[in-house]
This record gives sequence, C-alpha cells and structure tokens, in this order.
Amino acid sequence: MKSIAIIHSNMEIGGAETSLIGMLQTFDYSKVKVTLYLYEKTGSLLSLIPKQVTVKSAGEKYEALVSPIKTAIKKGHLLITASRLFAKYFFKIKNTLRHFTDKGYIYKQYSHFLALPLLPKLEGEYDLAISFNDPHFILNKKINAKKKIGWFHTDFSRIRVDENLDEKMWDPLDFVVTVSETCKQAFDEKHPKLRNKSIVMENILSKPFVEKRADEFTADEMKKTDGETVLLSVGRFSDAKNFDNVPEICRLIRQQGLNVKWYLVGYGGDEQLVRDKIAEAGMNDHVILLGKKENPYPYIKACDVYVQPSRYEGKAVTVREAQILNKPVVITAFETSASQLTDGFDGVIVPMDNEGCANGIAAVLRDEKLQQKLVENTKKSDYTNAAEIEKLYRMVE
Repeated sequence: MKSIAIIHSNMEIGGAETSLIGMLQTFDYSKVKVTLYLYEKTGSLLSLIPKQVTVKSAGEKYEALVSPIKTAIKKGHLLITASRLFAKYFFKIKNTLRHFTDKGYIYKQYSHFLALPLLPKLEGEYDLAISFNDPHFILNKKINAKKKIGWFHTDFSRIRVDENLDEKMWDPLDFVVTVSETCKQAFDEKHPKLRNKSIVMENILSKPFVEKRADEFTADEMKKTDGETVLLSVGRFSDAKNFDNVPEICRLIRQQGLNVKWYLVGYGGDEQLVRDKIAEAGMNDHVILLGKKENPYPYIKACDVYVQPSRYEGKAVTVREAQILNKPVVITAFETSASQLTDGFDGVIVPMDNEGCANGIAAVLRDEKLQQKLVENTKKSDYTNAAEIEKLYRMVE
C-alpha cells in the first residue's frame, strides 16, 4: 500500500477545499494510505473527510503562520509574527515597483518563505506528498517524500509574479498540477523550463456530496416574488470574481424590463467595494449580499440561473456544482471559459464588459427553451471527473 501525505491550510468552505473533499472521497483506500496535515484543524468541511483519512494538525507554529496576527502574538509565536510582518512590509515595497495583480498570491509566498527556518519538519516518510494550494515552500522543505506535487488552481496569465521567488517554489517539485489545459498553457508560457513537469488534473467533485448538501435546508432568504428571476453568484469577494461590477450589470438588465434579483454568497476583502457599488448603482433592493455560508448548495439549488461573472478563473468549482444541480449557467468570457463549459450546450459564455454581460444574461433569461436545453444537457453530463484519480495512482507508482 502506498502512502500519501497532503498538506493544506484548513477546511473552511472554498473551491479548493471542495475539490480536495472530492479527491479524498474518490481514493481507493485499499490502494493508498492518506494523511492530511492542516495548518489549522478547523472548518465546516472537516466532518466530510472520509474516516480512512488520518487528519493531523501540522502544529502551533504552522497555525501561527495563517491565523490572525493578534492570535499568533497572544500564543507567544513572536518570531513567526515578526516574519509575517516583515513579509507584509517587503511586499508593500515590491508592490510599489511591480504592481502585482494577485496580491494574495505574492504576499503568501513571502510570508511562507520567510517563516520556513522557524517551522518544524512534519513527521513521517511518504511515497507521495501533495500541497493542495500554493505556496509550496513547506512541501519542498518540511516533509519527506519520494515524489512531490504542487497544485495551482487559477490562470497564470493573469498573475504578475516575483520571478525569482516563483522559480524557487516551483522548480523543486516533481509535478505541477493545473486544473485545465488552458491553465497548463498559461503556466508553461510563464515557466517554459518547467513545461515537462506540468500536467492537467481536473477538479474531482462528488455528486452525492453536492446533492446531499443541497437538500440539508431550504434557502428561505432567496424566496422570490411573482414574476421575479433569481440570479446567484458564489465566491470570494476579490478582484478575480468581479463582484464589484455585478450592481451595474444588474442595473442594465433591469433597464431592459427584466425583474431580476441577484444574490451574492461569499466574503472577502472587496466586500465594502461591492457595497459601495450597490449604493452607487441604486441596486440596494436588487443585489443582495448573503455573506459567508458554510453550505452554499441550498442557495444554488434555489436560484433560477447561476452566474459566474469572473475576470479570471482556473476552473470555477462553483460552476460545476451548479451544473451538478442542473442549473442554467452563465459565465463571462474569461481566458479559461472555453474549458469550463460548452457554450450553448451546458452553459452560455457572455462578454466580459458590463453592457455585453448584461445583454448576454438578458438574452438567456428571455429564452426559456434555451434554459431548458441547458438543464437537460447537464443531466446527461458527468461533472465529477472521478477518473482523474488514476493520474495520482500512476504518479505514486
């Protein structure tokens, strides 16, 4: 039996975490023994981890790396706190020169890299070790394994990186997993020397898990009035998800005489920006923020149309989850959109600009036959990607 170690931050609800649950629920545990190390042993998805998986805390110093700085100070982890504060200072200086696009990606790299000397080794020796979300310095330096894989869940073409640090992170790995062919191409263009290490492995989702969670309760907050159409988007309030443009898009749709209400489920640093844009567009009664939800699936089940208005994506897990729940899906024409769905078959791709996006959504809302076609085609399709697990088995061999 082969041994696999997976390291991850926590099991709070999120696209990467949902995909990780899908993978854990797909493993054949007669073939592999799996240990999951969490920096913080927290999150609503903990209860969904199969009982065959050994779940371990990586330790207090790892928790101090990702917990609020005040919490880390209270627990006495002053050196790790200092490394995080220096990383934030260093990031600000670099950012004034480079104007990084995905600030979270770069800041996490600096903080993990600077904290490395302060972190203990993780116990055990493994045939395969996986870091399921970047950065991957801890995978490279703090765990013993014959092979090491780092996951990347987004579109590299949209990220301006610190090239020297990025190469230090990716180069030691045996494999780099991207979640779509388009994401692989973008990664290869940014790191041509690593082209032979990068592979595609689609997100693995569990259909029974999604369906069961969708039936846990009724999303009463989304009850609609007669003649109203309910749109929903789920995700982090960040530049990538483009929720700041939703109020204007909603206003343009309503200008066309369509009675829509657009709900947003999620949280993040751009929440105040989104609230300001709602007020600016006069959409207080029509764009509704529902906040962070540990179980977003009843909300997806309750909507009429699921919309992913992103500026960029790797492979949006929420889109696949909406398709599993047989919802008409509309996405914007981000770089990887063609790998997300088949336009006109199981979803619709609309322009990225606000006016084009509004017109595209409005056209779908007016076309009931198209909506029914999209729903029927999702029922014929398999979005679980369960066969992808065979790629991991081949790597561990």
